[in-house]
Amino acid sequence: MDKMNRVIAHDAYTCTLTVEAGVRLHDLHAMLQQRGMALSSLGSISEQSIAGAIATATHGTGMEYGDLSSMITQLVIIDGTGQRRVCDKGNERDLFDAARCSLGALGIITQVTVQCEPSFTLHAVQSADNLDNILNNLNEVVYSAEHVRFWWFPHTDDAVVWRANRTTMEPKPSPETFLRDTLYGFHYYQLQLYKARFTPDDIPHLAREHFDRRFNRQIEWIDDSHKVFNFDCLFPQYVNEWAVPWESAAEALRQLRIWINAEARKPGGVRVHFPVEVRFVQETDVWLSPAFGQTVCYIGIIMYRPYGKSVPYKKYWRVYEDIMRTLGGRPHWAKAHQMFYYDFVRLYPKFGDFVEMRATCDPEGVFVNDYICRHVLPPNHPLTTAAVTDSTETGQKLTTETPKL
Repeated sequence: MDKMNRVIAHDAYTCTLTVEAGVRLHDLHAMLQQRGMALSSLGSISEQSIAGAIATATHGTGMEYGDLSSMITQLVIIDGTGQRRVCDKGNERDLFDAARCSLGALGIITQVTVQCEPSFTLHAVQSADNLDNILNNLNEVVYSAEHVRFWWFPHTDDAVVWRANRTTMEPKPSPETFLRDTLYGFHYYQLQLYKARFTPDDIPHLAREHFDRRFNRQIEWIDDSHKVFNFDCLFPQYVNEWAVPWESAAEALRQLRIWINAEARKPGGVRVHFPVEVRFVQETDVWLSPAFGQTVCYIGIIMYRPYGKSVPYKKYWRVYEDIMRTLGGRPHWAKAHQMFYYDFVRLYPKFGDFVEMRATCDPEGVFVNDYICRHVLPPNHPLTTAAVTDSTETGQKLTTETPKL
């Protein structure tokens, strides 16, 4: 869909832009900037297409800002019967609420209209803090700026809080330097993590070292909104991320810290990489958004793969998911997870309606794939059985194991 990247319509009065759904977010930023507009919130990267971003409810952070799916005001979808359907809040409302985060199960989205706002500059301030101070004052912290996220450094109580507000001040470049942030923070850190594959007891020291040398200070910068929202995610990594009701965020992080600290005291226990990233998203009416019906806190964990090499992560993932599950967590759809049909029926009030909508839009299973079989369709569904039969005949295997990222 990369060639489906044209602007279809621009409405300056309503501040909306209609584009073909294959446009990449980094190209969309340029299209919007040319017209004096910008996305109100954005995630960490902009390599995805707009259709791909909304298919999994990609999100940024901000207690009064929804995910990208919630910014769509109209879309065009070609369903499994070949029918072209235009939907919005006034026309085929149920399809609209299902398709804004559809996992690709309903059809091919070819066109979207995005609700934007006039282009703006962000003033970001990043400062060191203590995790307990943040958790004990979480309500105050999350409302201390329009956009707030924080990173906790496991094996320590150190954290970094990032706050960003709209501003009319003149641009001020990022204080990043080649020596500290590129040579040391990227290349040398990757080498350290590679060595730590053989000496994992070094990992807690790395967290303390990098916090002290790179993050234990306050920095600020001012730039175009998308440049401030986005940042470098470094090298290959395993990632897991769930959303819990934001009121449960502190409890989730405290439980995770208890387990990590207990493992650190064990010879041969699990040692985890920094950071744990924490973001906040306003509730939405998108059926399969993890923020459906509730403002949520996304908690993301990471294990880097230095030079593409594997590292142990499965025990960390299992304990993390157990904690999130017991607190009513919903997994990010773009991350590997161990949740299935009956789990989602319990977690999402509209999940049953979504499954029915899928059957209506794609009765022959044109868009059914391994992921849809594994996580969306009920057990023993005819399409699931057919998929298993087909995979057996072709020598492929449907599995419920967590795929390698």
